Amino acid sequence: MQHKQLSEGRWFRLSFFEQMANIGSEVERAISWKNRNNDYSRKAINRALELLFLSIDDKKNMSRLKELTRIYENIGDYFYGDNVFKSNDLLWQKYFYNFAYAARSHIK
Repeated sequence: MQHKQLSEGRWFRLSFFEQMANIGSEVERAISWKNRNNDYSRKAINRALELLFLSIDDKKNMSRLKELTRIYENIGDYFYGDNVFKSNDLLWQKYFYNFAYAARSHIK
């Protein structure tokens, strides 16, 4: 586990929007490294999936469980699978941008 402090409780104190914005930051890193350094890209997407798994475990996100598990599945498919869901970099950037905006705007 890369995010030991977060997994010990700090992650669960973040709002849903803050959690998703942090996940989006790792996805953005993975995208930006994808064509330059595959190792860095893989490490970033592994961190994103780890944070996403923590969000899935977060009790306050139970009403969003379907969305979170679908994101987990789609990110895994895009970065590790055959991209059967036809995702692309721009789709992920647009999706996570909204959470970053909401987190920065203090919309909870």
